[in-house]
Amino acid sequence: MTRQELAKKIYDIAYLRGEFKLRSGQTSNEYFDKYRFEAEPELLREIAKQMKPLIPAGTEILAGLEMGGIPIATALSLETGIPALFVRKKAKDYGTCRIAEGRDFSGKKVCIIEDVITTGGQVLLSAEDLRKAGAKISDVLCVIHRGEGKPLEKADLSLTPLFTKSELTS
Repeated sequence: MTRQELAKKIYDIAYLRGEFKLRSGQTSNEYFDKYRFEAEPELLREIAKQMKPLIPAGTEILAGLEMGGIPIATALSLETGIPALFVRKKAKDYGTCRIAEGRDFSGKKVCIIEDVITTGGQVLLSAEDLRKAGAKISDVLCVIHRGEGKPLEKADLSLTPLFTKSELTS
């Protein structure tokens, strides 16, 4: 599948119009329902194939953020053989009481994987949590960057999207 074909399929299945409140608190009349493309095996597999070359050299762990980043990180892990980490929004208060589940990531080069990013608010929070636990993080990959500019630079994070909102809506 070409990049343009993938963009069209993502747009066709996930782009919605209406009034939507975003995680950032902003209101938008456009929304990308990531679960619609993450739930489709053919699309998720192709997303992973096309994101694979974007993974920075030396990445040791792919950290999927709860909840939408987890299927993408899992698909990328299957595509690349790089272990996945599943990152919670907050540490659970039972069992392991960890912020992230999977392989030990302390001292490892971790790449954060997210679905759709507007302002990067959750990425910033999760990156801080992972860094406090010893992860080395400088890179973030997402399927769609729907915001403007470089929202993660202030935290020394480089954002690489597979698609920008304008690429999908133009």
